[in-house]
This record gives sequence, C-alpha cells and structure tokens, in this order.
Amino acid sequence: MINISTIIYLSRKRLAIFTLIAIILICTLGVFREPLYNQAQEAISVLVAGEKLKPIYYVNTEEKKIAFSFDATWGAEYTPKLLEILDKYDLKTTFFLTNIWLKEYPDVAKQIRFAGHEIGMHSVSHPHFNQLSEQQIVAELQGNAQLIEEITKFKPILFRPPFGEYNNKVISVIESLGYIPIQWSVDSLDWKDNMDKDKIVQRVTQGLHPGAIVLFHNNGRYTAEALEEIILYALKEGYTILPISELIYKENYYVDHQGAQKLKSN
Repeated sequence: MINISTIIYLSRKRLAIFTLIAIILICTLGVFREPLYNQAQEAISVLVAGEKLKPIYYVNTEEKKIAFSFDATWGAEYTPKLLEILDKYDLKTTFFLTNIWLKEYPDVAKQIRFAGHEIGMHSVSHPHFNQLSEQQIVAELQGNAQLIEEITKFKPILFRPPFGEYNNKVISVIESLGYIPIQWSVDSLDWKDNMDKDKIVQRVTQGLHPGAIVLFHNNGRYTAEALEEIILYALKEGYTILPISELIYKENYYVDHQGAQKLKSN
C-alpha cells in the first residue's frame, strides 16, 4: 500500500523540479518576474529540505487547553471592552502587536500588558514576508521586538507572520533569532464585513478543540460582542483558556506537516 505522506512528498518534489526548470528557462529568455522567482526559491527549498517548515498551528494534546490571541494592526476602539471582558473572567491571552499600531496606541499597549496579557510580535510594517530578503525579515523582527520592549517592558518570544504568510526562509530566520513562529487552528474571521456577532460565535465555538490557538483581532467590529459568549461556551465545555506561551511546549518538540506541535518521544 502506498503511504499518503510519500505521495505528498513526491508531488512537492515534482512541483519543485517543474518550477526550477521553468525559472531557468525564463531567466534564459531574459524575462524576470519576482513572484515566480519567489515561488521558485520556495520550491527549491522544499526540494532540498524534503519538507515545508511550519509554524505552530496548534498543540497536539488531549488536555482541554486552548489559547486566545488578538492581532493588532489597525484601530483600538474596541480594545478596552475586550480587556474588560477578559478581566471579568480572569483570563490572560496573547496580543500580537505591529509597530504601526504601537506607535499610534502606546498607552493601549501599556494597558494590555498592565492587565497581565502576553505580548507577541507581528512585524514592524505588516508586509508580505514571502517577498522579503533575509535581511529585511531580520529588520522586521528585531525592530518589532525592540519597540514592544520599549513601550510595554515585555520581552516577546512569539511571532505571528502578517497575513499568516510564510515559507521555509521565513520560518528559518524566525527560529534562528530565537523566536517561535505561531499560526492558528481556529480563525474567527472577525475582520470580515459580513461576520456579525452570531457568525463569529458560531465559527469559533464549532472549531474549538484541545490545543487550539484561536485568532481574533483587537479591533474587529463585533469581536468584543462575541467574546463573552465564546468564553462562556469554552468554560462550559471544560476548556482552560491560556496565553499561547503557556499552551505550547518550550523544548523537546517538533512541528509536523499539519502544523501540530508534538513532544518528541524519548
């Protein structure tokens, strides 16, 4: 019987070889297209490494533990309400902050940290990381970490790439700097115009699972309205809600091809 993982690997290998041939032909003809060049680089890295590196999407655990997270890139109108609700239930979460947002709302960032929430990095300028050089990625990470520490006095270790976008180069640079790349397994889609409170509640509560990392945004129009109902549902179902750094393993782990963080067997 053919192993599914073998089929996936062979498909990636064929794609990498095809893309490599295509980019060589294009360069030979003197035509350069940056998006295709970036895709070729990724395909080659997958071919060489044998797999695509992954951030942590969720933790592989049977314990009913989950983490809530909030990305901050625009606005702060609804953030005080979020903090009020989280405080009501004595919950601590993770806020991923960009420099764009930090510079506009430094006092709100301080309030988030004063309330005991964890601060994660979300870049300086919220660019598409797959289009950046290694030097640009480093600058985005280090500049973001520096401003977070200056404003909140918190030293971040977690990083969430903007748009959830990454490739092998991005993950390698993040980890080489000692940071932990984080994705999500439950997306509230609270930033979309057609997502009202009830839709957000339904989407998140139906998606919850042990080890889940839930993505919200600090200034989603209906996020604060939906949050309390989601919290009540999660608590009723027996979940413990934690900051991401308290959910994930810190050592002796690996991340599989689905983004599941798993402990290594001894």
